[in-house]
Amino acid sequence: MSAQTAHQIYKQNSVNTASPGDLTLLLYNGCLKFLNKAKVAISEADIQVKNINLQKAQKIISELIVTLNMDYEISSSMLNMYEYMNRRLIEANIKNDAQIIEEIEGYVVEFRDTWKEVIKINRQNSFSGNQA
Repeated sequence: MSAQTAHQIYKQNSVNTASPGDLTLLLYNGCLKFLNKAKVAISEADIQVKNINLQKAQKIISELIVTLNMDYEISSSMLNMYEYMNRRLIEANIKNDAQIIEEIEGYVVEFRDTWKEVIKINRQNSFSGNQA
């Protein structure tokens, strides 16, 4: 088995065994990866790579929308923000605008960092026996 194959198996197992919270974190990190690749592609005038990576980022945001639990009041605000982010990524793609991508990166980083804190608090509460 090659090292690359072993790495792919490890990554797949990580996804298959991740908690829902960890999966959301993986989505945010994946989105950031694709946004960064799109910015690099813009700087290198590689329109095809830019387009592919912005579309991947949009698919991740669409997945975040689909998985929102609308039972919580904050979910409608998150939905509005995700929809805004998707519209801006379409605009970035059309205009080849790295500044728009940086704007969206900032939002994704905020969501990701907040989500990390939620996971941390939930884990602390579950270990201490508290229910959140």
